[in-house]
Amino acid sequence: MDFVHLHLHTQYSLADGAIIIGNLIPRVKSLGMKSVAITDHGYMYGAVDFYNACKEADIKPVLGCEAYISPNSRHERKYDEGDMKYYHLILLAENNKGFYNLSKLASIANTEGFYYKPRIDKEVLAQYSEGIIVLSACMSGEIPKKILSGNYKAAKEAALEYRDIMGDGNFFLEIQYNELPEQNIINTQLINISKETGIPLVATCDCHYLDRDDRESHDILRCIQHSELFDREKYQNDPPSSLYFKSAEEVSAYFRDCPEAVENTVKIAERCNVTIGSDRLHLPVYDVPAPHTPESYFRHLAEEGLNGHLKLVPPEKHEEYYKRLNMEMDVIEMKGYVGYYLIVWDFINYARRNGITVGPGRGSGAGSLAAYSLGITDIDPIKLNLLFERFLNPERSSPPDFDIDFCVRRRDEVFQYVREKYGKDNISQIVTFSRLSGRGVIRDVCRALAIPLATADRLAKAIPEVPGITLAEALKDDPSIENTIKAVDKGAELLKHSLKLEGLLRQAGTHPAGVVIADKPPDEYVPLCRGKNEEVQVQYEAEHIENLGLVKFDLLGLATLTIIDDAVKRVRHDIEPSFDISAIPFDDPKVYEMLANGESTGVFQLESSGMRSLMKRLRPSSLEDITALNALYRPGPIGSGMLDLFCDRKHGRQPVTYPLPQLKSILTETYGVILYQEQVMEIARVAAGYSLGAADILRKAMGKKKADVMQRQQAVFTDGDEKLGIPGARSLGITAEKAKEIFSLMEKFAEYGFNKSHSAAYAVLAYRTAYLRCNF
Repeated sequence: MDFVHLHLHTQYSLADGAIIIGNLIPRVKSLGMKSVAITDHGYMYGAVDFYNACKEADIKPVLGCEAYISPNSRHERKYDEGDMKYYHLILLAENNKGFYNLSKLASIANTEGFYYKPRIDKEVLAQYSEGIIVLSACMSGEIPKKILSGNYKAAKEAALEYRDIMGDGNFFLEIQYNELPEQNIINTQLINISKETGIPLVATCDCHYLDRDDRESHDILRCIQHSELFDREKYQNDPPSSLYFKSAEEVSAYFRDCPEAVENTVKIAERCNVTIGSDRLHLPVYDVPAPHTPESYFRHLAEEGLNGHLKLVPPEKHEEYYKRLNMEMDVIEMKGYVGYYLIVWDFINYARRNGITVGPGRGSGAGSLAAYSLGITDIDPIKLNLLFERFLNPERSSPPDFDIDFCVRRRDEVFQYVREKYGKDNISQIVTFSRLSGRGVIRDVCRALAIPLATADRLAKAIPEVPGITLAEALKDDPSIENTIKAVDKGAELLKHSLKLEGLLRQAGTHPAGVVIADKPPDEYVPLCRGKNEEVQVQYEAEHIENLGLVKFDLLGLATLTIIDDAVKRVRHDIEPSFDISAIPFDDPKVYEMLANGESTGVFQLESSGMRSLMKRLRPSSLEDITALNALYRPGPIGSGMLDLFCDRKHGRQPVTYPLPQLKSILTETYGVILYQEQVMEIARVAAGYSLGAADILRKAMGKKKADVMQRQQAVFTDGDEKLGIPGARSLGITAEKAKEIFSLMEKFAEYGFNKSHSAAYAVLAYRTAYLRCNF
């Protein structure tokens, strides 16, 4: 008999701890299950992540939420001691309308009904019931609670009320398998109610962890969440429960006298068919002056801005700039991002009109000539050899993403302008999560196990201070860490629980810069909640909202811009009234001599002791070298020995070589070393005939390091793909052996490759601070 888990808590269920999605999917497949549901408590944080993971694994996702429902009005806040403030209720989306309604209910629960928990009530449940299937929930549901209180009549009345709200066939009485004695009482009475009312039964398992022996780790996690100490005596005296992920055979055997309840899980899953995604952007319409359309106004602004920049460009290069701008504008229009560019241009223009310092650029957006022409960036991408296709190209499915730095003191003025222009109800911030990982999970588990703080600190510091490194990776790289941890009292427990809990979410917060600007209130598209300061925020992380047609705008506050602004004002007041920081020369030998001597205190990105040491070795002599410094001084290149190779080649201690003569123009500025992601793209174009859009897809694939994908990509690189329009290296006169060598080299360096556009933009900011330090 088949069985579908309809009651399952993923890592996003912050209230009760849960199952890591990445671990869940293999378990579902190993048990031969074709479908699984998500029903996190009170929120839909994990819905898109869960949906994508299931789809990738060819498993049908059932999207739901374990809602908290108020006994009375969601607006009520006063209760006598002992009164129920909320019950649990399982909501499952049957179709896209149901998913919309589920999102609406999650928003209402968090923005209107929050009291101890995010709550809905029966009024809004009825209002947004279309397309939703409801289950009566666990022992904390209204009907089970009334059964346990001895009020069978009230339980039956509640069941009939839910059926009336949801309609026949959309409400199920939920019998569970969890080994708790109270559950047996509930199951018996629910079966009776079903017989008397005709309301169908469904068998579920309340799943909070994967394996039976994960229970203790789950309790440790709850201790971490509630800042409590793990009480082993209480744990051992608690009644056993089995909130683990069970097989169809286990469930069928337990409910052998009620097989229709098991069969109903499959029937419900078959009814639930939701697709997540949007083929259009939900951006507000930017009002343009008559007689312009958004497209014509965009072209007018870009061409006007480029003409201003070309005054400083030799006439023989003008055609190259116009050709590049027209290509970019064509792609931007084709992809539907004209409005996006205009909105960003508008709030940057507001900042500049009001004397708010704006950064020169950040991220891959610095590779856009259209952005440079509009004044969104202050970086000439042709002069610095930056690629527009790294930011946006016809083959790219994800939207562009401008990250804009503002003076930290006045960033909020820009945010307020955006709220007033597009309507505060159409603006939302974005949730972000901190995770139990690396040093953090060691410290948290130590705290729960009452391991002394000094010991916890020593063990945490045994984990290398490498950004993003996990405990599992650290143990693999250095097996001695395991012995260090196990040597302390409770060390074996600490290691076991830390490895099991690593990857789970610790707490929710608010994205420091990300803002959603939509054409309607965002809860028309996604569920909302409130942050700790009552700010409204989207329940999905930034990387997931683009699937739903929403666009993130990053308005960042950067202290360096404030420092530059203050310094420039003093220079103008005391020394040079006409001083313009954006017009300084980038070839001041005094600046490079200062940096080569490691004198960089106060210089943006270049003042750490490690960076000063690298600068003394490299002795930067150009903006390209500062760009390289930003890309080199990272864990990957440092660990790979790339720094030695780069410095030795720059100073002639090693010869500069190229994998192919035709790659010399691509790798000259980095002395034959593949340092940037853009170089990987250019090599694919020159050596195998990729379009830069297809090369960007290749670059991303290399970063993910999936063996089967890389095998396929290597075959395309070598022999081409007619459907993709890629001729392949062999058709361009390169041997299969040499093609394999070049591909392996690209793959190796793609692991360390950095975004050159971002590195170049921050190199400009670094040079500006260095210039001020050196000359004033």
